[in-house]
Amino acid sequence: MASFHVADASEYLAITGWGIDDVKLAKKAWVFVGQQCKKFCISPVNYEFEVHAMSAEKLPFILPAVFTIGPKISAIGDEAADKEELQAQLLLYAKLIAPLHHNTSHVHDLVKGVIEGETRVLAAELTMEEIFKGTKTFKEKVFDRVQLELKQFGLFIYNANVKQLVDVPGHEYFSYLGQKTQQDAANQAKVDVAEARMKGEVGAKEREGLTRQNAAKVDAETKVLSVRQMGQGLKEEAKVKAEVQVFENAREADIAAAKAELAMKKAGWDKQAKVAEVEAAKAVAIREAELQMEVEIKNAMRQTEKLKAEQLSKATVQYDTQVQDSNALLYSRQKAAEAALFEQMRTAEARKAQADAKFFEQKMAEDAKLYAKQKEAESVALVGKAKTEYVASMLQALGGNYHALRDYLMIDSGMYTEMARINAGAVNGMQPKISIWSNGGEAGGEAAAGSALQQVAGVYKMLPPLVSTVHEQTGMLPPAWMCTLPKDGAAN
Repeated sequence: MASFHVADASEYLAITGWGIDDVKLAKKAWVFVGQQCKKFCISPVNYEFEVHAMSAEKLPFILPAVFTIGPKISAIGDEAADKEELQAQLLLYAKLIAPLHHNTSHVHDLVKGVIEGETRVLAAELTMEEIFKGTKTFKEKVFDRVQLELKQFGLFIYNANVKQLVDVPGHEYFSYLGQKTQQDAANQAKVDVAEARMKGEVGAKEREGLTRQNAAKVDAETKVLSVRQMGQGLKEEAKVKAEVQVFENAREADIAAAKAELAMKKAGWDKQAKVAEVEAAKAVAIREAELQMEVEIKNAMRQTEKLKAEQLSKATVQYDTQVQDSNALLYSRQKAAEAALFEQMRTAEARKAQADAKFFEQKMAEDAKLYAKQKEAESVALVGKAKTEYVASMLQALGGNYHALRDYLMIDSGMYTEMARINAGAVNGMQPKISIWSNGGEAGGEAAAGSALQQVAGVYKMLPPLVSTVHEQTGMLPPAWMCTLPKDGAAN
């Protein structure tokens, strides 16, 4: 009996059985007898991992990541070829992944294994500095590689978020790197603050010095103007007094003339009265002279005080100016010393930073050399192991015959060929002299073998040709007690 099935918006029907070669995917369909229909969800799922990886310098780190993964379906407007490819991917998902959705841990482990594997392989190809500075590029490479592996399961990565890299306990690389950056920023800020403070203090001192100089200048000018105005007033006052005195003198002269005229008219008056008048006039004149002298003396004293005030004002201004110049010179020397000290401190800090960087570089180089030596030792061990297995298999094939194995290894390695080449090279170019001699014991040798005397005689007969041969080959002469060689070379 047939039944009609309809899938939800986020589901598909997977139909198998009678009349269907493989698997039929549909959103709605009739399911007949002999057929089976299963619904599977196509909604993307978030997978969150903490991938433990290691960089090219063997520095471990943790890469927190969140992947949104699910099957990819066709959309309205896609090309026919794209729809066919997406249909094939969805079919793979229905076959391989959809049946496992009831066991979410299995799907999670599958995705996690792919992501961890590709991430570790990629991280092993990059240094820690490249991973840290090129986080975006690293994420894109991980995305591409993982997508390529997940495609064979019909899965598609909708979104991938790689969080901040985290240190593994005991390997605080990123923590130290962050502390270094913070310390550099703090040191730079301290330097900027010190420079700004120094500029502010210098500007304030310069402004204060200028203010004091201007104030001293204004005070000096005020004093000079005051003295000048005071002298002008005294001068005007003396002039007025002189004019008054002249007027008084003229008036008195008129009075005296009138009196003289009166005296002359009164010629007959009493002589004593006339003398008294004359004496009175003289006394007035003397008094006037005295008063005039006092006026002149006071004028001279005022002029002297004026000159003293002017000289004192100039001396005061010069003294204040010299004090200001001395203070300014002392301040400039102090600031120069402080600037030199600050520069020395900055130089020392820079040298320390360079020393730290050089030490870190040397440490990384030594670690790289150690790693290369470890890999070389591992390769030598693998080669030795392979040779051991090869010799053991050959020995087993030869039935445990060590001599046959030795001969085969020597032939296989070309040792006999090399020995022949070396021996041929040793005698190459030699022209030896070959002498053939005998003691004449060939005939009747069997009869003479039994006699000891004949054997001794044979030895003595053998010596002359032997000595001659040695002389011909080496040029050496035998001892005189043994024998002598004539000019023809035969021994006697």
